[in-house]
Amino acid sequence: MKKWYQLDVEQVEQKLQVTTNRGLSSKQVDQRHKQYGYNVLESAKKQSRWIIFLKQFQDFMVLILLAATLIAGMLGEFVDAIAIMVIVLVNGVIGFFQEQKAEKSLEKLKELSAPLAHVYRDQKWERVLSRELVVGDVVKVTSGDRIPADIRIVQSNSLETEESALTGESLPVMKHATAITRDGLDAGDQVNMGFMGTLVTRGSGIGIVVGTGMNTVMGQIASLMSNTKKIPTPLERKLAELGKILIVVAILLTILVVGLGVIQGHPVYNMFLAGVSLAVAAIPEGLPAIVTVALSLGVQRMIRKKAIVRKLSAVETLGCASVICSDKTGTMTENQMTVKEMYVNGESITVTGDGYDIEGSFLLGNKKLTDEYPNLEKMLLYGQLCNNAELQVKKGKYMVDGDPTDGALLVAARKIGLNHLSRDNFHIVKEIPFDSDRKRMSIVVDDDNGQRFLITKGAPDVLLPRCNYVLDKDNRRILKQQDKDKIERAIDGMANKALRTIAISIRPLSKEMSLETAFLEKDLTFIGLYGMIDPPRKEVKAAIEECRQAGIKTVMITGDHVKTARAIAKELKLLPEDGMVLEGSQLNQMSTEELEDIIEDVYVFARVTPEHKLKIVKAFQSRGHIVAMTGDGVNDAPAIKASDIGISMGISGTDVTKEASSLVLMDDNFATIKAAIQEGRNIYENIRKFIRYLLASNVGEILVMLFAMLLGMPLPLVPVQILWVNLVTDGLPAMALGLDKPEDDVMKRTPRSPNEGVFARGLGYKIITRGILIGIVTLIAFMVTYQNNPENLVYAQTVAFTTLVMAQLIHVFDCRSEVSVFDRNPFGNIYLVLAVLSSVLLLLVVIYWAPLQPIFHTVSLGLRDWLLILGLGAIPTVLFGFTRK
Repeated sequence: MKKWYQLDVEQVEQKLQVTTNRGLSSKQVDQRHKQYGYNVLESAKKQSRWIIFLKQFQDFMVLILLAATLIAGMLGEFVDAIAIMVIVLVNGVIGFFQEQKAEKSLEKLKELSAPLAHVYRDQKWERVLSRELVVGDVVKVTSGDRIPADIRIVQSNSLETEESALTGESLPVMKHATAITRDGLDAGDQVNMGFMGTLVTRGSGIGIVVGTGMNTVMGQIASLMSNTKKIPTPLERKLAELGKILIVVAILLTILVVGLGVIQGHPVYNMFLAGVSLAVAAIPEGLPAIVTVALSLGVQRMIRKKAIVRKLSAVETLGCASVICSDKTGTMTENQMTVKEMYVNGESITVTGDGYDIEGSFLLGNKKLTDEYPNLEKMLLYGQLCNNAELQVKKGKYMVDGDPTDGALLVAARKIGLNHLSRDNFHIVKEIPFDSDRKRMSIVVDDDNGQRFLITKGAPDVLLPRCNYVLDKDNRRILKQQDKDKIERAIDGMANKALRTIAISIRPLSKEMSLETAFLEKDLTFIGLYGMIDPPRKEVKAAIEECRQAGIKTVMITGDHVKTARAIAKELKLLPEDGMVLEGSQLNQMSTEELEDIIEDVYVFARVTPEHKLKIVKAFQSRGHIVAMTGDGVNDAPAIKASDIGISMGISGTDVTKEASSLVLMDDNFATIKAAIQEGRNIYENIRKFIRYLLASNVGEILVMLFAMLLGMPLPLVPVQILWVNLVTDGLPAMALGLDKPEDDVMKRTPRSPNEGVFARGLGYKIITRGILIGIVTLIAFMVTYQNNPENLVYAQTVAFTTLVMAQLIHVFDCRSEVSVFDRNPFGNIYLVLAVLSSVLLLLVVIYWAPLQPIFHTVSLGLRDWLLILGLGAIPTVLFGFTRK
């Protein structure tokens, strides 16, 4: 049986019941989904829910607690044993649901960041998730794309792919559409095939999907691969180190408490159980789960703000960003290029209309021009032909599928009456695609009279030196120096208006001439200039100012003319009076050291190539900056990968750029970067908040027991009470702190140092001081009630238990602010208020419901008791609230 590469295009179409010019119908797609399934590689088998649930009980301290429970049962303390078992079980259930929620959040992220495919269905091009592709789909690929499935190429325009993922060979492979008769070829030799996961490095092409999912060459490799382990984020590693320290501290304290208790005559069993309970309290075993949930919920909030986090470590790094290097086009601007001016026949013509609205006129002074004006229609037609964009109508509005610059040329052509049918009179013989190094694109076309010619469009400074002729109202003539000077003045005039300039030129060709690229793009005839503008986004100016207040420098990077870049930068208030603007040509002449010396003063880089971006990133990093770098093209990937936070464009970005990045902007908007940094800072601050709350609470629990031992007093808390505090008082409020809104000044602080420890900025001091005070007020409550009524130890323990809980629940509001509890509205976090109310309600049930009183060693309390409890419980928060430390 013949392989796909051995069949010609017609045979492939016949075999798969599809034609390239029609594509599949929606009905065929549905049928093939049922037949072939989805275009996905099978992932590792997920752990069953039972395994995830049982994993909640493999923690070292929980195992010790279960052993203690077993001992309690063996000694006949069945009530204590059952109570501890219930608490451990409830804790396990909470951990299970937290892990499930985190897993679901991460699955949603994978779906959102899935690559898109450009597919022809129902006789129109559309973008769908790659997983939706079926065998027989007609797909288009272009430079920077990952090929979404195995395809038989049916049309190639200088198409080259890099297949090192399959063959190990890094050199690009030139692709064609002709059938290959030889048998037994390996994937690397099948040069009329494109394979799933390989990268298009040059050109463009169209292919028919012949294999999806596990039926691709990549699928065969995937079936041989073992599962990769999840790499922990820097924050998770820091917390793991913290956990080890806490375990050592907890074990030492436990030994101390148990030893003191036994020396003072307490029963060994009681002290063993108390020691284990304290150890469990000292180690916030729920911390990793809470961190994961906080990260995943924060990431979900970022998604709502149009930013997809591909790597969780980026969340932490976002809070450290000190420089944002941002593309101008589409990120700081609307990405709706509009032709506002044309230069043709040595005259400047104004074009009316905005955005992608096809209504507009061509004015020479006050005179409205028609298609009879010499060379105007010809120039617009050439701009329409040398073009890879499509103009589509969606919800009654015109939208551009493709490059916005190409889209602007299509819209301008529509304004004079040219539409897609105008292209049908021309046959494209060859395309030399645009790339950022060449700064131009060319096509060779045959018209319906059999005449062949080349159309080239690109940057004027690249095209003009290649032009020897100029087209004026009468005919083609030699391009003189005075013509060049006049064109240069027109370019400067447009640039001063912040217009981006595109030149267009042609060259008549004979059919005998070689179509090698090197021979084509010379001896050109200059036709004219397009001046177009991409207006700044309205929200960007405020976002840049907020970043400045946050200590973050914004740098604009663009391939546009230096005058255009300067004008837009000034309009956005990005460029200060003494700020420098550097051109790519100046960067070429600078050494890395020379750039490092002046980099702090540069705010705009104009006429740069993607290679320059890497140099810029390294220069900022050498000055100690944490750099966020945006990009969309395949050549941007190295700079994005080298930066601390790589940011790719979700709309215009290539698959390769997205894979290299940590963050994907769904709307390609600079303001989204600012929102992501704010959210990143807030997530980190929220993690610090619940670390502060959990550890201060745990310090208080340990110290109240330790102080009582040192004073030779009875135990203020029984083990089951400690476990109850650890579960109910710690868990829900800590989770709610992870949902806290940003503080007002979160974007007015300087960026955090990447080397900053978890306890930096006074967090360690706050944990120790609040913890000590919580322990002291709890002990005072116990001492007062015990001395007044020494026969009723359970009563004194109930008061101490309740004081500890209330001190912690009041203290949780203090944890919301870095400065003082009085700086924030206590009702600003409704989730926290509800969590605290839930904890209070559960506390009241334990104290007042008779069936639970013997289990938790509690008695009912009166009004005077509550006045004492609330007065003492408020002291740690109120005292430090006034001292503001």
